[in-house]
Amino acid sequence: MIELKVNEKTPANLSPLNKDSVLELWSKTYNTSGKPDWSHIFPYYHENIIFQDTIQRIEGKEAFVEMCNRLTKRCEELKMKISSIAESDNEIFMEWEMTMIFRKTPSTSLFGCTKLTLDENGMITHQRDYYDLWGDIFHNVPLMKKIYPRFMRRIFG
Repeated sequence: MIELKVNEKTPANLSPLNKDSVLELWSKTYNTSGKPDWSHIFPYYHENIIFQDTIQRIEGKEAFVEMCNRLTKRCEELKMKISSIAESDNEIFMEWEMTMIFRKTPSTSLFGCTKLTLDENGMITHQRDYYDLWGDIFHNVPLMKKIYPRFMRRIFG
């Protein structure tokens, strides 16, 4: 576990992040009815955060917060269930199921993992999300749930 060092960029009231605190913080973010609220976890993100997932790479805290706000606006409801979590040195790794409800669409579940990398002050400097966006979405579309797996087997074996 990383010891939190207080400096001019680290609020003094932050506790060190570990798997238990991440589990608690992320549960507060998504497991309420309606739209998510990230305001309580934003202080843990470094000003130069690098976020990456299967469709985008975001650099800087301001751009990261804007991305989170766009997701909130698009979703009628967003929930996350963390199925497992582990930590090692300066990394926290979690496996999750995220369920999103968009306007005029059925609920869509994505299954994935997140790797958080912390600096010596306990700030999140990198977040990498891994998931199969199209496979999970197409699974909920009647015609595509049969076509997509065949396409993947034909092209990739």
